[in-house]
Amino acid sequence: MYANELDTPAPLTQHPLRWRETATPAPGPGQVLIEVVGCGVCRSNLHMIEGDWVAAGVPAISPIVPGHEVTGRIAALGDGVTGFSVGDPVGVQPLWWTCEECEFCTSDREHLCHRRLITGEHVDGGYGEFMLATAAHTYRVPENLDLADAAPLFCPGITGYGAVKKLDVGPGQRVGVFGLGGVGHLALQFALLTGAEVVAVARGADHLAVARELGAHETVDASAVDPGEALEDSLDAAVTFAPSDAVTAQALRALKWGGTLVSGVPVSVEGFPFNKEQVIKASILGSRRDMEEVLRLASEGKVRTVVDRFEMSRAEEALTLLAQGRLRSRAVLVNG
Repeated sequence: MYANELDTPAPLTQHPLRWRETATPAPGPGQVLIEVVGCGVCRSNLHMIEGDWVAAGVPAISPIVPGHEVTGRIAALGDGVTGFSVGDPVGVQPLWWTCEECEFCTSDREHLCHRRLITGEHVDGGYGEFMLATAAHTYRVPENLDLADAAPLFCPGITGYGAVKKLDVGPGQRVGVFGLGGVGHLALQFALLTGAEVVAVARGADHLAVARELGAHETVDASAVDPGEALEDSLDAAVTFAPSDAVTAQALRALKWGGTLVSGVPVSVEGFPFNKEQVIKASILGSRRDMEEVLRLASEGKVRTVVDRFEMSRAEEALTLLAQGRLRSRAVLVNG
């Protein structure tokens, strides 16, 4: 097989990814081999490849194949695997393995398992022609979904769904989505399904155009106005996917007193206005049950992805465009 392998993290300008031939893995007990059709390109891939997370032990192996939002077809089954057949359309999200024993795994919160292994960070991921997955964390993709287009459902989809699920909103209320990239464009659609009025906030014209295309009731160009000032005290809830303390401050200013902010990125807050009784929640991914719900909603046509496709060998090009903010929403690397 061929794959994009990373030996040593380094800036993209040093070309750390190598498209080269490597051994095709064989599935062990409880595992499946997937022939990859598509793999989404996530900003966390960029962080790992460029070495931002080395101090945290990521990547955990070398060489490693990045990529954690993967779709394809079952190519082989390991011992003990049931419920799948060769040829089945499937997908894998960042959760590659969890212990199934801890308090989180036994309470439908396996994404918080302390022993979890992350696809493309601790084990080889989907930037290649084949990859291994644990059957317990492999999902059947509905037949009516295009596999390449479905790849972002397995990270932006589950991440956006998990964030919006933490909001208690409905008709007559206003929700702001700050950051309209890969995750934000799906979170916007999940917010719309609540019946709330959704305001999309972004800096790029392409992102704002996608937001309007997907049904946003209002858009705010953060490159032209201060969103916090423009929306001050007008939102019942907000979700943020832009890793910027300035954006967090804008979202809090836009919130009403008693409003809720859900952040899908790291935040640090100075001078938090406790007297407003605003609530900040963090959100990462979601459970297997949540992932199945995301796939159901997509199959029913209630949410869709917006993607730019690249040949699998062009991973560096897709990552460069991501770093430059020149993608509409999500890049997907495709085989064949």
